[in-house]
Amino acid sequence: MTRARVTAEIVGEKLGLPVAFDPELHETAYGEREGQPMTEWFTDWIAGRATPAGAESFADLRVRAAAAVNRALERPAPVLVVAHGGLFRALRAEMGLEPNVRAKNGIPALCEPPAEPDRPWTLDWAM
Repeated sequence: MTRARVTAEIVGEKLGLPVAFDPELHETAYGEREGQPMTEWFTDWIAGRATPAGAESFADLRVRAAAAVNRALERPAPVLVVAHGGLFRALRAEMGLEPNVRAKNGIPALCEPPAEPDRPWTLDWAM
């Protein structure tokens, strides 16, 4: 979490906002696939068809990520969540969006809940 922590501290300092850390916002462990290219095994992991030995399942990651962000949203606005790619894939899945999207590092995104029930969230990338 070092890179995410440093990023959050830099942004917090620039914006004059307090920074809080939630240990549940850590990147997922990919077990025996750690450090390997995100090929077919990664697509199968996200789809829930297979979880590498020693890895966190994508379903478990979704639960953990949503709970951590919900805790963050209990804080006074504005709230900025800085985390790793796997976590944001899980959040996109929870928001009803395509999860297997690779975003560039350090790209801010604005996430907003739907105006109507059973609709996906909106996700706007600031590029």
